[in-house]
Amino acid sequence: MARPTIDLTVEVKQREKNAKYCRDRGIIIPTFKQMKDPTQIPASIKAELANVGLWDVHPRNLFRITWKNEQRPTGGGFGAVNYLVFPPEITGVRAKIIGLCGKFFPTGAHKVGATFGCLAPRLVTGQFDPTRQKAVWPSTGNFCRGGAYVSALLGCDSIAILPENMSRERFEWLSKVAGEVIATPGCESNVKEIFDKCWELRKTRKDIQIFNQFEEFGNPLWHWEVTGAAMQEVWQKELNEEYRLAGSVFSSGSAGTLGSGYYLKSLFPHAKLGVAEALQCPTLLNNGYGDHRIEGIGDKHVPWIHDLKNTDMVIAVDDEHAIRLLRLFNDPRGKEVLKQEGVSPALLSQLNLMGISSIGNFLGAIKLAKYYELTEQDVVMTVFTDSLDLYGSRLQELNTERGAYSDRQAYRDLEMLHGQSTDHLLELTYQEKKRIHNLKYFTWVEQQARDMHELDQQWTDHDSYWGKTFETGAKIDELIEEFNALVTQGSPCAC
Repeated sequence: MARPTIDLTVEVKQREKNAKYCRDRGIIIPTFKQMKDPTQIPASIKAELANVGLWDVHPRNLFRITWKNEQRPTGGGFGAVNYLVFPPEITGVRAKIIGLCGKFFPTGAHKVGATFGCLAPRLVTGQFDPTRQKAVWPSTGNFCRGGAYVSALLGCDSIAILPENMSRERFEWLSKVAGEVIATPGCESNVKEIFDKCWELRKTRKDIQIFNQFEEFGNPLWHWEVTGAAMQEVWQKELNEEYRLAGSVFSSGSAGTLGSGYYLKSLFPHAKLGVAEALQCPTLLNNGYGDHRIEGIGDKHVPWIHDLKNTDMVIAVDDEHAIRLLRLFNDPRGKEVLKQEGVSPALLSQLNLMGISSIGNFLGAIKLAKYYELTEQDVVMTVFTDSLDLYGSRLQELNTERGAYSDRQAYRDLEMLHGQSTDHLLELTYQEKKRIHNLKYFTWVEQQARDMHELDQQWTDHDSYWGKTFETGAKIDELIEEFNALVTQGSPCAC
């Protein structure tokens, strides 16, 4: 029998040491339930947050790992889920496109949640020792940022690994938060180079524990528990029985956010789940290779944590389209053209909530809507992982390379948006799903020493394998509550 996808074995002595470690630093750990529903957060913690900035390296910001943060930089409370609704005037399709906004997480991206889902269970079970181990976060961008940040909040040392060609903003911020920053060759497509660096660290360092987002099941579990629940809440608030949840689209990347898509399919079995990737490196679509500019969605392999049997469509998005829309949505000339086309001032003021990978998800959702000929009664959901805040230097580079943005270019870019086609996508048959699943063998069994039997289990024992993975959320919450009780022994309880 394969080992559990999320090991919750408790190391009792180390757990007690970790509890004392957290007690000494005033660290209380939130549960998934509190991340889904911040009304359950104790009043004493909310009072402390009134004096804490959204990005501050402060342990109480663990409770801000939620889609429901108030949209203010300091002292914000909690409210409804942060999201955007896109009408036909901007998308060119009849269906509504709804995206959850990641900007209002600490670090400005939702990846802090995925990293919490990986590290917190190890800490509360005693499987990770913060006094002698460093948490290693291999990533193509936001995951290592989130990992370094959550590590700092939990009082752990960290090592961030990311490609050298990622945006300047990422490296500047990491230099202030991570204990070490390692730049590997290439861009977001060069994932193997990141894996190679991890093997080098395993052989040369005894003080590390690696949290590889592409194989850590805490990544999709957090999205199943928290992102999926947030999408369900938006559905209940925004829509009614006249509407149909037709599908959801998420970038391949680490395949973590797809966990929320699996959750939606558990509620709406008819809903289609699409996975987007860059046309310039169409790994899932065409066993491809290459480089692309949609930062944060590493490829050239199939993530271990991707449930292919539960995936309906592969969608390739042209990175040039994402780059052009970054300018259309943020340059004053582009916004003026969109205003003339009927886009509301309220939505225009919020387009900066979408970074490059967010726009990639947006385009994938549009292509899915066109392929299935969706109507006004249909809705496609996605996530806007981060915002323009992490790509300001890219806009400057584009202005230098291409010249000042003009009305003419804005109209061309809007026409390109409305002209998105259904080429470079594939509705997956059973055998096509299996073909992509089998590609895991070359990366994970041959290169990364994963178990061949477990690879088979993912497919042949599908419901049991994936079902048990997503059933662990409640148990993790129990372990967190037990751990917090140990932390607060002998002191006023804040948990």
